[in-house]
Amino acid sequence: MFDWRDYGNGIIAFDAGYVRPILAAIHMIVDDGRVAFVDTGSNDSLPNAVAALEKVGLGRDAVDYIILTHIHLDHAGGAGSLMREFPNAKLVVHPRGSRHMAEPSKLVAGVTAVYGQAYVEKVYGDILPIPAERIVDAHEGLTIQLGGRELLMIDTPGHAKHHICIVDKKAQAIFTGDMFGLSYREFDVDGRQFVFPTTTPTQFDPAEMHASIDRLMSYQPQAMYLTHYAQLTDLVPKAAALHRQLDDMVAIGEAATGEGEARHAAVKQGLTDYLIEAIRAHGCTLPEATMIEVLATDLELNAQGLEFWMDHRG
Repeated sequence: MFDWRDYGNGIIAFDAGYVRPILAAIHMIVDDGRVAFVDTGSNDSLPNAVAALEKVGLGRDAVDYIILTHIHLDHAGGAGSLMREFPNAKLVVHPRGSRHMAEPSKLVAGVTAVYGQAYVEKVYGDILPIPAERIVDAHEGLTIQLGGRELLMIDTPGHAKHHICIVDKKAQAIFTGDMFGLSYREFDVDGRQFVFPTTTPTQFDPAEMHASIDRLMSYQPQAMYLTHYAQLTDLVPKAAALHRQLDDMVAIGEAATGEGEARHAAVKQGLTDYLIEAIRAHGCTLPEATMIEVLATDLELNAQGLEFWMDHRG
Protein backbone atom coordinates (compact mmCIF):
# COMPACT_ATOMS: atom_id res chain seq x y z
CA MET A 1 0.00 0.00 0.00
CA PHE A 2 1.23 3.50 -0.80
CA ASP A 3 1.97 5.96 2.00
CA TRP A 4 -1.29 6.92 3.75
CA ARG A 5 -1.73 9.46 6.56
CA ASP A 6 -5.22 9.99 8.01
CA TYR A 7 -5.17 12.95 10.39
CA GLY A 8 -8.64 12.33 11.81
CA ASN A 9 -9.97 15.75 10.84
CA GLY A 10 -11.31 14.98 7.39
CA ILE A 11 -7.84 15.40 5.86
CA ILE A 12 -5.84 12.51 4.45
CA ALA A 13 -2.45 12.70 2.74
CA PHE A 14 -1.39 9.94 0.40
CA ASP A 15 1.55 9.41 -1.90
CA ALA A 16 1.02 10.70 -5.43
CA GLY A 17 3.45 8.13 -6.82
CA TYR A 18 5.58 10.92 -8.28
CA VAL A 19 9.24 10.01 -9.06
CA ARG A 20 10.02 8.42 -5.66
CA PRO A 21 8.11 7.48 -2.49
CA ILE A 22 7.01 10.29 -0.15
CA LEU A 23 8.14 13.05 -2.49
CA ALA A 24 4.72 14.45 -3.42
CA ALA A 25 1.47 14.15 -1.49
CA ILE A 26 -2.08 14.48 -2.68
CA HIS A 27 -4.39 15.71 0.06
CA MET A 28 -7.91 14.38 0.15
CA ILE A 29 -10.50 16.37 2.07
CA VAL A 30 -13.62 14.37 2.99
CA ASP A 31 -16.74 15.95 4.47
CA ASP A 32 -20.30 14.57 4.51
CA GLY A 33 -19.39 12.10 1.80
CA ARG A 34 -18.03 14.76 -0.54
CA VAL A 35 -14.39 14.90 -1.63
CA ALA A 36 -11.84 17.43 -2.81
CA PHE A 37 -8.32 16.57 -3.91
CA VAL A 38 -5.60 19.19 -3.43
CA ASP A 39 -2.86 18.87 -6.08
CA THR A 40 -2.54 15.87 -8.34
CA GLY A 41 1.06 14.80 -8.91
CA SER A 42 1.50 13.40 -12.42
CA ASN A 43 -0.61 11.00 -14.47
CA ASP A 44 0.89 8.20 -12.37
CA SER A 45 -1.22 9.38 -9.42
CA LEU A 46 -4.53 8.20 -10.88
CA PRO A 47 -4.45 4.62 -9.50
CA ASN A 48 -3.64 5.92 -6.01
CA ALA A 49 -6.42 8.52 -6.17
CA VAL A 50 -8.96 5.86 -7.16
CA ALA A 51 -7.66 3.55 -4.43
CA ALA A 52 -7.92 6.39 -1.89
CA LEU A 53 -11.61 6.82 -2.65
CA GLU A 54 -12.18 3.10 -2.33
CA LYS A 55 -10.32 3.04 0.98
CA VAL A 56 -12.79 5.58 2.47
CA GLY A 57 -15.78 3.83 0.90
CA LEU A 58 -16.64 6.45 -1.70
CA GLY A 59 -17.03 6.33 -5.46
CA ARG A 60 -15.77 8.45 -8.31
CA ASP A 61 -18.94 10.56 -8.30
CA ALA A 62 -18.15 11.81 -4.76
CA VAL A 63 -15.36 14.08 -6.03
CA ASP A 64 -16.65 17.65 -6.26
CA TYR A 65 -13.37 19.51 -6.66
CA ILE A 66 -9.78 19.09 -7.75
CA ILE A 67 -7.88 22.11 -6.43
CA LEU A 68 -4.44 23.05 -7.73
CA THR A 69 -2.20 25.19 -5.55
CA HIS A 70 -0.32 26.09 -8.76
CA ILE A 71 0.32 24.65 -12.18
CA HIS A 72 3.88 23.35 -11.89
CA LEU A 73 3.56 19.82 -13.20
CA ASP A 74 4.52 18.02 -9.98
CA HIS A 75 1.31 19.60 -8.64
CA ALA A 76 -0.87 19.76 -11.75
CA GLY A 77 0.44 17.19 -14.22
CA GLY A 78 -2.21 14.61 -13.33
CA ALA A 79 -5.14 17.05 -13.32
CA GLY A 80 -6.39 16.11 -16.77
CA SER A 81 -6.36 12.40 -15.98
CA LEU A 82 -8.16 12.90 -12.68
CA MET A 83 -10.75 15.21 -14.21
CA ARG A 84 -11.48 12.62 -16.90
CA GLU A 85 -11.91 9.93 -14.23
CA PHE A 86 -14.11 11.99 -11.89
CA PRO A 87 -16.97 13.32 -14.01
CA ASN A 88 -18.62 15.54 -11.37
CA ALA A 89 -15.44 17.40 -10.42
CA LYS A 90 -14.65 21.03 -11.08
CA LEU A 91 -11.02 22.13 -11.37
CA VAL A 92 -10.18 25.09 -9.11
CA VAL A 93 -7.03 26.95 -10.14
CA HIS A 94 -5.53 30.46 -10.04
CA PRO A 95 -6.84 32.66 -12.89
CA ARG A 96 -3.30 32.89 -14.28
CA GLY A 97 -3.24 29.11 -14.57
CA SER A 98 -6.69 28.28 -15.88
CA ARG A 99 -5.93 28.91 -19.55
CA HIS A 100 -2.88 26.64 -19.35
CA MET A 101 -4.97 23.82 -17.94
CA ALA A 102 -7.48 24.22 -20.76
CA GLU A 103 -4.70 24.38 -23.37
CA PRO A 104 -1.50 22.98 -21.85
CA SER A 105 0.91 23.25 -24.80
CA LYS A 106 2.74 26.35 -23.50
CA LEU A 107 2.94 24.83 -20.03
CA VAL A 108 4.49 21.66 -21.41
CA ALA A 109 6.90 23.68 -23.56
CA GLY A 110 8.07 25.63 -20.51
CA VAL A 111 8.69 22.48 -18.50
CA THR A 112 10.46 20.86 -21.43
CA ALA A 113 12.81 23.84 -21.64
CA VAL A 114 13.86 23.21 -18.02
CA TYR A 115 13.96 19.40 -17.88
CA GLY A 116 14.30 18.25 -21.49
CA GLN A 117 11.82 16.37 -23.67
CA ALA A 118 12.90 12.86 -22.67
CA TYR A 119 12.42 13.59 -18.97
CA VAL A 120 9.01 15.21 -19.51
CA GLU A 121 7.76 12.31 -21.60
CA LYS A 122 9.00 9.76 -19.06
CA VAL A 123 7.75 11.49 -15.89
CA TYR A 124 4.63 13.31 -17.06
CA GLY A 125 3.45 11.66 -20.27
CA ASP A 126 0.58 13.39 -22.07
CA ILE A 127 -0.82 16.42 -20.26
CA LEU A 128 -4.52 16.25 -21.00
CA PRO A 129 -6.50 19.45 -21.61
CA ILE A 130 -9.47 20.19 -19.38
CA PRO A 131 -12.72 21.64 -20.79
CA ALA A 132 -12.92 25.33 -19.91
CA GLU A 133 -16.48 24.95 -18.63
CA ARG A 134 -15.21 22.64 -15.88
CA ILE A 135 -12.60 25.14 -14.64
CA VAL A 136 -13.27 27.57 -11.78
CA ASP A 137 -10.98 30.59 -11.46
CA ALA A 138 -9.75 30.79 -7.86
CA HIS A 139 -9.84 34.54 -7.48
CA GLU A 140 -8.65 36.01 -4.18
CA GLY A 141 -11.32 35.35 -1.55
CA LEU A 142 -13.22 32.66 -3.44
CA THR A 143 -14.96 30.32 -1.00
CA ILE A 144 -16.23 26.90 -2.02
CA GLN A 145 -18.44 24.59 -0.02
CA LEU A 146 -17.43 20.97 0.47
CA GLY A 147 -20.00 19.10 2.53
CA GLY A 148 -20.13 21.00 5.81
CA ARG A 149 -16.86 22.91 5.48
CA GLU A 150 -15.78 26.07 3.71
CA LEU A 151 -12.54 26.25 1.78
CA LEU A 152 -11.13 29.75 1.23
CA MET A 153 -8.78 30.47 -1.68
CA ILE A 154 -6.09 33.10 -1.09
CA ASP A 155 -3.58 34.51 -3.56
CA THR A 156 -0.04 33.73 -2.37
CA PRO A 157 2.73 34.78 -4.77
CA GLY A 158 6.44 34.36 -4.11
CA HIS A 159 6.99 30.86 -5.44
CA ALA A 160 4.83 31.45 -8.52
CA LYS A 161 2.43 34.17 -9.60
CA HIS A 162 -0.21 31.50 -10.17
CA HIS A 163 -0.05 30.13 -6.60
CA ILE A 164 -2.98 29.89 -4.21
CA CYS A 165 -3.28 28.42 -0.75
CA ILE A 166 -6.47 26.89 0.63
CA VAL A 167 -7.67 27.78 4.12
CA ASP A 168 -9.78 25.05 5.76
CA LYS A 169 -11.49 26.85 8.62
CA LYS A 170 -13.08 23.71 10.06
CA ALA A 171 -9.73 21.95 10.44
CA GLN A 172 -7.80 25.16 11.27
CA ALA A 173 -5.48 24.13 8.46
CA ILE A 174 -3.97 25.52 5.28
CA PHE A 175 -2.96 23.60 2.17
CA THR A 176 0.19 25.42 1.14
CA GLY A 177 1.50 23.79 -2.04
CA ASP A 178 5.08 25.12 -2.13
CA MET A 179 4.47 28.40 -0.30
CA PHE A 180 5.38 27.22 3.21
CA GLY A 181 8.49 25.44 2.01
CA LEU A 182 9.41 21.79 1.65
CA SER A 183 9.61 19.30 4.51
CA TYR A 184 10.78 15.83 3.63
CA ARG A 185 9.97 13.03 6.03
CA GLU A 186 13.43 11.50 5.54
CA PHE A 187 14.84 14.38 7.62
CA ASP A 188 12.49 13.95 10.61
CA VAL A 189 14.29 13.46 13.92
CA ASP A 190 12.23 12.12 16.86
CA GLY A 191 9.09 13.59 15.32
CA ARG A 192 10.69 16.99 14.71
CA GLN A 193 10.38 18.27 11.16
CA PHE A 194 12.88 20.20 9.05
CA VAL A 195 11.57 22.76 6.56
CA PHE A 196 13.25 24.97 3.97
CA PRO A 197 12.10 27.37 1.23
CA THR A 198 11.79 26.54 -2.44
CA THR A 199 13.13 29.24 -4.79
CA THR A 200 12.50 27.53 -8.11
CA PRO A 201 12.34 29.37 -11.46
CA THR A 202 10.97 31.44 -12.99
CA GLN A 203 8.69 33.51 -10.76
CA PHE A 204 10.47 33.34 -7.42
CA ASP A 205 10.34 36.64 -5.56
CA PRO A 206 11.74 36.80 -2.01
CA ALA A 207 9.76 39.86 -0.89
CA GLU A 208 6.50 38.28 -2.05
CA MET A 209 7.45 34.98 -0.40
CA HIS A 210 8.13 36.68 2.93
CA ALA A 211 4.74 38.43 2.71
CA SER A 212 2.89 35.24 1.79
CA ILE A 213 4.44 33.31 4.68
CA ASP A 214 3.31 36.06 7.06
CA ARG A 215 -0.16 36.01 5.53
CA LEU A 216 -0.49 32.28 6.05
CA MET A 217 0.52 32.63 9.68
CA SER A 218 -2.02 35.42 10.19
CA TYR A 219 -4.77 32.78 10.02
CA GLN A 220 -3.22 31.10 13.09
CA PRO A 221 -3.48 27.59 11.65
CA GLN A 222 -2.87 24.51 13.74
CA ALA A 223 -1.20 22.75 10.81
CA MET A 224 0.03 23.34 7.30
CA TYR A 225 -0.36 20.63 4.68
CA LEU A 226 2.54 20.67 2.20
CA THR A 227 2.59 18.91 -1.13
CA HIS A 228 6.20 18.00 -0.24
CA TYR A 229 5.33 16.39 2.20
CA ALA A 230 2.07 16.24 4.21
CA GLN A 231 1.31 17.68 7.65
CA LEU A 232 3.58 20.28 9.27
CA THR A 233 3.04 21.42 12.88
CA ASP A 234 4.82 23.61 15.45
CA LEU A 235 4.44 26.42 12.97
CA VAL A 236 5.72 29.55 14.71
CA PRO A 237 9.39 28.46 14.84
CA LYS A 238 9.09 26.97 11.36
CA ALA A 239 7.84 30.25 9.92
CA ALA A 240 10.75 32.03 11.57
CA ALA A 241 13.13 29.44 10.11
CA LEU A 242 11.70 29.93 6.62
CA HIS A 243 12.17 33.71 6.84
CA ARG A 244 15.76 33.30 8.03
CA GLN A 245 16.62 30.64 5.47
CA LEU A 246 15.08 32.65 2.66
CA ASP A 247 17.33 35.61 3.46
CA ASP A 248 20.34 33.30 3.76
CA MET A 249 19.64 31.64 0.42
CA VAL A 250 19.28 35.00 -1.32
CA ALA A 251 22.61 36.03 0.21
CA ILE A 252 24.22 32.84 -1.12
CA GLY A 253 22.98 33.69 -4.59
CA GLU A 254 24.17 37.28 -4.41
CA ALA A 255 27.62 36.24 -3.14
CA ALA A 256 28.27 33.89 -6.05
CA THR A 257 30.85 35.14 -8.52
CA GLY A 258 31.51 34.38 -12.15
CA GLU A 259 29.06 33.98 -15.00
CA GLY A 260 27.07 31.23 -16.65
CA GLU A 261 27.91 27.72 -15.56
CA ALA A 262 30.58 28.93 -13.13
CA ARG A 263 28.09 31.08 -11.25
CA HIS A 264 25.48 28.33 -11.32
CA ALA A 265 27.94 25.84 -9.86
CA ALA A 266 28.84 28.32 -7.11
CA VAL A 267 25.21 29.00 -6.20
CA LYS A 268 24.34 25.30 -6.18
CA GLN A 269 27.36 24.38 -4.06
CA GLY A 270 26.57 27.20 -1.64
CA LEU A 271 22.99 25.95 -1.25
CA THR A 272 24.20 22.37 -0.84
CA ASP A 273 26.65 23.28 1.93
CA TYR A 274 24.07 25.48 3.66
CA LEU A 275 21.27 22.91 3.69
CA ILE A 276 23.48 19.97 4.67
CA GLU A 277 24.78 21.99 7.62
CA ALA A 278 21.23 22.99 8.62
CA ILE A 279 19.95 19.41 8.40
CA ARG A 280 22.91 18.21 10.47
CA ALA A 281 22.15 20.92 13.07
CA HIS A 282 18.57 19.62 13.11
CA GLY A 283 19.99 16.30 14.32
CA CYS A 284 19.64 14.20 11.18
CA THR A 285 22.32 11.52 10.93
CA LEU A 286 21.70 10.31 7.39
CA PRO A 287 24.83 10.00 5.25
CA GLU A 288 25.57 13.16 3.32
CA ALA A 289 25.20 11.30 0.02
CA THR A 290 21.66 10.29 1.00
CA MET A 291 20.77 13.86 1.93
CA ILE A 292 22.05 15.13 -1.40
CA GLU A 293 20.09 12.42 -3.21
CA VAL A 294 16.87 13.54 -1.50
CA LEU A 295 17.64 17.21 -2.22
CA ALA A 296 19.08 16.80 -5.72
CA THR A 297 16.23 18.26 -7.76
CA ASP A 298 15.62 21.08 -5.28
CA LEU A 299 19.27 22.10 -5.20
CA GLU A 300 19.32 22.40 -8.98
CA LEU A 301 16.02 24.23 -9.32
CA ASN A 302 16.58 26.50 -6.31
CA ALA A 303 19.89 27.59 -7.79
CA GLN A 304 18.22 28.29 -11.14
CA GLY A 305 15.46 30.25 -9.44
CA LEU A 306 17.83 32.44 -7.47
CA GLU A 307 19.84 33.16 -10.62
CA PHE A 308 16.76 33.97 -12.67
CA TRP A 309 15.51 36.35 -10.00
CA MET A 310 18.88 38.09 -9.71
CA ASP A 311 19.08 38.52 -13.48
CA HIS A 312 15.56 39.91 -13.88
CA ARG A 313 14.84 41.96 -10.75
CA GLY A 314 14.28 45.65 -11.25
